[in-house]
Amino acid sequence: MDTISYDKLLLKTAFCCMACDGHIDNREVDLIRSLCATSPVFAKFNFEEEINSLVARINIGSKDFIKRYFELLHNANLSEKEELTLVDFAIQTIKADEQVEYSEVKFFKAIRSRLKVSNEKIIELHPETEYYLEDDIVNDSYLDKIVNQYFETVELPQFGHLEIEGE
Repeated sequence: MDTISYDKLLLKTAFCCMACDGHIDNREVDLIRSLCATSPVFAKFNFEEEINSLVARINIGSKDFIKRYFELLHNANLSEKEELTLVDFAIQTIKADEQVEYSEVKFFKAIRSRLKVSNEKIIELHPETEYYLEDDIVNDSYLDKIVNQYFETVELPQFGHLEIEGE
């Protein structure tokens, strides 16, 4: 079973949420950099190196990259607090460019389905995103269908190297 360190899982979550709509907005990059800079989880973390490593890997094969992310998330053994932090990173990243695409909501639903934390706890953290949690993922086969539909409808572009201001 493959695992990933919690800091890299958080960054990969935010990165996937940023890239899942096919566009990387500077506001999303700035938000993720800020989240990493202020979180003690990232105390010894080279943000620019890590984020550009993710860019390089998604450019090799975006669908495989995203599938691999879901596998890592599924295999992660996270506490409720860690799951809520991951949810917070995801939602903040999705909202950072001030345009929430339905593909991003579907992507969040796929993330949420792999977590044990209750919807009530998520709504306490982000009450404005209750519609992200509307029950349209009923069972595993439906979830697989949603994930497969995402992969069928999305074509992620090649992303350029990210120039990080303030580093």
